Amino acid sequence: MQVPQNGEDLAGQPWYHGPLSRQKAEALLQQDGDFLVRASGSRGGHPVISCRWRGSVLHFEVFRVALRPRPGRPAALFQLEDEQFRSVPALVRSYVATQRPLSQATGAVACRPVTRQGPLRRSFSEDTLVDSPARAEPLRERKWSNSQPADLAHMGRSREDHLEPGASTMPVAALPRTGSDPVLLKAPALLGTVADTLRASDGQLHAKAPTKPPRTPSLVLPDVSGRPPTYCELVPRVASAQGPPPGQSWPEPDSLWWEAEEEEEEEEENRCFRRPQAEVSFCPPDTRSCLLSPHNRPLEPEVLRKLRGLFLEHHPDSTALHLLLVDCQATGLLGVTRFQRANMGVASGLELLTLPHGHRLRVELLERHETLALAGALAVLGCSGPLEERATALRGLVELALALWPGAAGDLPGMAAVMGALLMPQVTRLEHTWRQLRRSHTEAALAFEQELKPLMRALDEGAGPRDPREVALPHVAPAARLLEGEELGGPLDESCERLLRTLHRARQVARDAPRFRQVAAQRLRGFRPNLELREALTTGFLRRLLWGSRGLGAPLPQRLEKFQRVLSVLSQRLEPDH
Repeated sequence: MQVPQNGEDLAGQPWYHGPLSRQKAEALLQQDGDFLVRASGSRGGHPVISCRWRGSVLHFEVFRVALRPRPGRPAALFQLEDEQFRSVPALVRSYVATQRPLSQATGAVACRPVTRQGPLRRSFSEDTLVDSPARAEPLRERKWSNSQPADLAHMGRSREDHLEPGASTMPVAALPRTGSDPVLLKAPALLGTVADTLRASDGQLHAKAPTKPPRTPSLVLPDVSGRPPTYCELVPRVASAQGPPPGQSWPEPDSLWWEAEEEEEEEEENRCFRRPQAEVSFCPPDTRSCLLSPHNRPLEPEVLRKLRGLFLEHHPDSTALHLLLVDCQATGLLGVTRFQRANMGVASGLELLTLPHGHRLRVELLERHETLALAGALAVLGCSGPLEERATALRGLVELALALWPGAAGDLPGMAAVMGALLMPQVTRLEHTWRQLRRSHTEAALAFEQELKPLMRALDEGAGPRDPREVALPHVAPAARLLEGEELGGPLDESCERLLRTLHRARQVARDAPRFRQVAAQRLRGFRPNLELREALTTGFLRRLLWGSRGLGAPLPQRLEKFQRVLSVLSQRLEPDH
């Protein structure tokens, strides 16, 4: 389910439930991966992410890191452990979209937001949660002209914000002072906040750096005293309390990895070469699936029905962007970490493909191409209903291939996989189905014959478009096959010409990798994927769907051959030979 968004206002997010008790939050979370954000009464109204994981409900408090006022920079950042964000909605979107654990200790992953029912209840404590510029109060003028620098700590906040419930409303000027101590008395900071404090020796224009947030108790289990469960352990990492080095500023919050800006050219040029240490894989590690059970069987009917409905809900253009996002990650074009770049010795997977230690990446991409093609063919051959149903499935694949076309999404590997499904022998032999496609969906049939097939033929021969202005991700399967030792076939002179053309194209793709990365990030800017659809297009999910959790241990050629036989049986059942 896609996380809805309404700008950066926390109160405008459907998954934000306002002041909600821990018990009511736990009752709303039914399945692993369900989550919501609430204002915790025991934490002074601070936002808490409640998530069900492995049968238990875990609670994670969001820390607020205050920053010195500076034009163009937020007044505070929000974090769980590592990354810092400009607002709580930005933090939630990042963790849900990337499916990273909310904490390293628990490994809990937030997948599905639980939306609130009815209007949002507000409390006085929520007014202190400033997570967007729209809710920040203007600075008020100074009342005194004396030399009390501690008064700057209260600028922009009302007098009542510093008082506990039931405390005296004595004017600030009437607070007692001892000797020459200019520090004003104020209420202690709430647990989990990082507040700016000033001493008399601090300059009026330079506040202290934020202090490190305290570590909260670990585990969500009741103690022997019978008190309510405590919050999960988070180990926030913030900058040193001594402030940033001279000439540098506080780090800005990281954006989603597919929206990350390019590294500066000077940094790449000045980076020292490091000998590759190991082969790099861009396939994400196996995480708890939101669609499959831990020990699933091949082609579970309930999962296939859910996937069918999921693809019908999305327009081909939206599905194409989901596929582009997953393909860019699988190819190592976007989302490459510094550690991965250091290990492979180059900046992206398009360059790694052409190197000897890119063997693992080439094998993974070839397996992804074959797996996507088999899944696409299954979408047609699995239609056991009327003839029009199969023709509609063919039209859907044709429209998806057109949405991946150069100049549209520009995902040529995705388009090649869809065309591989349409050109599979078990699909092409369905004469009645293709005749129904030409009769009912003539435009799609003409586009397949006159546009898609010629382009696919050119791409397989090492030609076709590769201009980064039109293509976000180039077709690399021919180069991967060639570098893995597969024979081209055909006459000798044509094979030699095709070999040289393919190698030359691979060298050009590696050279233009930064431009492809820039175009892909631009195509995906502002895109918020549906988490279930995105998972359904990953290689790991498709492998488990087609062969089951137990069948993954077999070698790839054996798995491919076995599923080809399955597709042949399905094809014969749909249209038997006469």
